[in-house]
Amino acid sequence: MLIHQAIIRLKARRRGFHLVTNEILAALPEVARVRVGMLNLFLRHTSASLFLNENADPDVRADFEHWGNQAMPDGAKYLVHRLEGPDDMPAHLKSGIFGTSQSIPVGGGRLLLGTWQGVYLGEHRDDGGSRTVVATLWGEE
Repeated sequence: MLIHQAIIRLKARRRGFHLVTNEILAALPEVARVRVGMLNLFLRHTSASLFLNENADPDVRADFEHWGNQAMPDGAKYLVHRLEGPDDMPAHLKSGIFGTSQSIPVGGGRLLLGTWQGVYLGEHRDDGGSRTVVATLWGEE
């Protein structure tokens, strides 16, 4: 039985939606040792998100950004929390809607994602900085 936990520091990215599957896998060579198991990813932030979706067409990532900005615009007058600027509360809302954790099955030494699935980081702040993910991997070798 393999149980491994790592804290992965993702590089800082501009606002938007970014595929981070390869960055996560590069930090977790232990995945290759797992015959059958699970990987849990938990983003330790309240103004960014982590989720699975389309990994091929960059228009999908742009559409997520466009929809999110229209549904939760920066500086909306109806928002009360403004301590960290006009993009802060909309970022919290987007984080809550898109989510901050994923559990992904692992088999044969790889993530068992669908053909068109990838792990997304949604960066919802103009200057969010680097983001931290706790990765917990367990399974049979």
